[in-house]
Amino acid sequence: MRSVDALDVAGRRVFIRADLNVPLEDGRITDATRIEATLPTIRWVLAHGGRPVVASHLGRPKGERRPELSMRPVADFLRQALGVPVELAPDAVGEVTEELVKAMRPGEVVVLENLRFHPEEEKNDPDFALRLARLADVYVDDAFGAAHRAHASTAGMARHFRDKAAGFLLEREVDALSRLLRSPERPFVTVLGGAKVSDKIGLLENLVARVQTFCIGGAMAYTFLRAQGKPVGRSRVEEDRIALAAETLRRAAARGVRVVLPGDHLAAERAEAGAAARVVSADEFPDGLLGVDIGPATTDAFRGEIAAARTVLWNGPMGIFEIEAFSRGTIAIARALAESSATTVVGGGDSVAALRRAGALDAVTHVSTGGGASLEFLEGRELPGLSALEEEPSKSMVEAPR
Repeated sequence: MRSVDALDVAGRRVFIRADLNVPLEDGRITDATRIEATLPTIRWVLAHGGRPVVASHLGRPKGERRPELSMRPVADFLRQALGVPVELAPDAVGEVTEELVKAMRPGEVVVLENLRFHPEEEKNDPDFALRLARLADVYVDDAFGAAHRAHASTAGMARHFRDKAAGFLLEREVDALSRLLRSPERPFVTVLGGAKVSDKIGLLENLVARVQTFCIGGAMAYTFLRAQGKPVGRSRVEEDRIALAAETLRRAAARGVRVVLPGDHLAAERAEAGAAARVVSADEFPDGLLGVDIGPATTDAFRGEIAAARTVLWNGPMGIFEIEAFSRGTIAIARALAESSATTVVGGGDSVAALRRAGALDAVTHVSTGGGASLEFLEGRELPGLSALEEEPSKSMVEAPR
């Protein structure tokens, strides 16, 4: 996959598809991590004489123009962070936007309005993709978080460019995740949590031939425990995934892969702040309680596996970590990764949030911005946004006037 630093961008308009889908509160950005992650790509284009046209989606406007999901706060942030003129286009496409982009001078940036104000974006509409492509001479995809979506700005428009490449963020994501699939240093330990087995089953199936140990916590652990015939009280169980969980355990055992499940739990009557909670054994789980976090013995066991590993992947919280009293297991895992000397890769919004709360965000090897994209990549699935960068454009498309 070609890198942006292999492109000649001098004097050319460079369409940068970024993932700037940041959380907003009353029109203010509450977490600018995703914007900051793509700044190196924008700065490189500026430094080499390119004229960046930055595009992203923001929120879920469902094809409607919603002022509260305008890219205005993002454009304002970029103006301050880059220290150059940054103009917000009135729309992602259209005559006014085209004229604004054509009038760009070196050292200026144009941010397109929210791509998803147009339903054609998520439909990967060919005409909309071509209208976007006509805005630029070069295409750079730096939106790993959207690479698993076959949308107009991530897959459709890329075929209109001969000069196209991955931005530094996307390149870094692919490199870090590829190493887990290709050549992880052993022992390779994967820590998985979150609510559903169904969300992680593809990951389990693809990694079972590569890892030495799975540590499984969160609500998904209760489906596995039920598959072993253990009591789980009123904890969340995916009844239609119990047989699949049992088969996953059998496959892991056949390959000599250890699956470490919780031996104790923090259990409560309600999954609410202020609810009384106590530690219970996995073999003596009271009928009237539900699991809200892994217990202290399980936390120690997971920490021990992480300490002995040379490669660690973590995706998903160990409990309902949004509630302070139920967050100890998740925060302990975050700190264990921060203290590890192994190659550590963390994906999933909740896991990244836990790292931030633990003050450990900068202490791991790689933090993926991908979410669903990182899961699909590690499942071994083809991502449309990546495939589009490898496709050869047709002659007629390349020569379409812009």
